Amino acid sequence: MRDLTAGFGYLLKGQRWAGTHGRRFGFGLLPGLITLVLYAGALVGLGFGADNLVAWSTPFADGWSSPWLGLFRGSLTVLVFALGLFLAVITFTAVTLLIGSPFYDVLSEDVDREAGGEVPQSGLSFWHDLWISTRDSVRILVRVALYGVLLFALGFIPVIGQTVIPVLGFCVSGFFLAEELTAVALARREIQLKERLVLLRGRRMLALGFGVPLTLAFLVPFVAVFLMPGAVAGATMLVRELAPVEPSLDLPEPTPAAATRDASQTHPIMEG
Repeated sequence: MRDLTAGFGYLLKGQRWAGTHGRRFGFGLLPGLITLVLYAGALVGLGFGADNLVAWSTPFADGWSSPWLGLFRGSLTVLVFALGLFLAVITFTAVTLLIGSPFYDVLSEDVDREAGGEVPQSGLSFWHDLWISTRDSVRILVRVALYGVLLFALGFIPVIGQTVIPVLGFCVSGFFLAEELTAVALARREIQLKERLVLLRGRRMLALGFGVPLTLAFLVPFVAVFLMPGAVAGATMLVRELAPVEPSLDLPEPTPAAATRDASQTHPIMEG
């Protein structure tokens, strides 16, 4: 429970940081606004076309009598739209991070800088960073799609499909949402996708405490856009606990006298 509370605490701290840094907050809104317009159009199209898609994919039910045909296809239409919404919530962050990679890198570096200590840098070019981010996002989306198909199928189980499965769906969404957001700071620490997943699985409740409330908030229209800058900031704070950066120690060069003294202390003759 401590990790669950701590994860939620990082989410709140990130939003507080964004709220007190107005210029960075406005800077971080732009990618979310662009992505929101794209996704709104896609979901409106799905809303109008879901019933036709269900009718096309279930020709075997054409001869069913009323009300079974309507109930069956109506339920499937709701599930199709729910699956689309589920995937939109998950992929929204990935697409927004891809569009806003330069924006969020700057924001994440500012959080690290204000927290003190070394500010990690990947040392890679923008295009190399973008390629790695795109590749990792696709890998995550494949995992999410597999979970989505599985949960979609389990949704047909009576009672469990309407109670347990939605809860599992939000947990899966929250975990992968946390992964996508922490990837901004972890990638700068040169931590690869496989290592990132291991880190988050080792602190699963911390990831869920951060990601699940954010997933629920993202269901409210337009909220995701305004929470993204603070979410990136909070994820960077969370990363500082998951993968703390060792402070660099710039030790002074030893003086000749000190070097001679140290050598004499370890010389075999002196030890004898």
